[in-house]
Amino acid sequence: MLRRLYDWTMAKASHRHAGWWLALFAFMEASFFPVPPHPLLGLMCLAEPKKAIRYAVIATLASVTGGLLGYAIGHFAYAAFGEALLRALHLADSFPKAACYLREYGAEIIIVKGATPIPFKLLTITAGFIGMNIFVFLGASIISRSISFLIVGVLFRLFGAPIKAVIDRHLGKVTVAFVVAVVAGFLAVSFLSGGGKQASQKCDMIVAANKA
Repeated sequence: MLRRLYDWTMAKASHRHAGWWLALFAFMEASFFPVPPHPLLGLMCLAEPKKAIRYAVIATLASVTGGLLGYAIGHFAYAAFGEALLRALHLADSFPKAACYLREYGAEIIIVKGATPIPFKLLTITAGFIGMNIFVFLGASIISRSISFLIVGVLFRLFGAPIKAVIDRHLGKVTVAFVVAVVAGFLAVSFLSGGGKQASQKCDMIVAANKA
């Protein structure tokens, strides 16, 4: 099953419309779609290592554009459907703390958090809700998404062929290692989240007060 899925995705990744599919996934993920585009980006870079940086740029631009949609949802339509969207994505409980951090640190949080496994859509919707300066938001998003995607593009451009050979031979082991790395990343982000212990405690107090 895993091998068939891998082969199917590799075939689609080399399709002439692959860039459009990547752009669509990156755009949607930044505002309302639950699945991140990084696995698709990685497989596309594996299929066409020479196009890796191009694919990374596509993902970056599409994600930033999708982030503007997320900002608009938070700013203009949070009561209408933004709140329901966050609940559907299981992000509603994280929203108050995200709002607190964004108010405290602004662009810094988007740059740091947006380059981690923290859902980018949570930041975009929250930034719109609190009325963050749109130009600051846009600049921070460009930096954040560039870090997140261009690192992948550059690595696969430099080492794509050897990496593909290893995955082709050891797909099962690579999949297990990838899952372990993602879980470890989420645990690390959770442990180190925030802009320091004092800010974390402050936001915890604000969230608790709002719930009381």
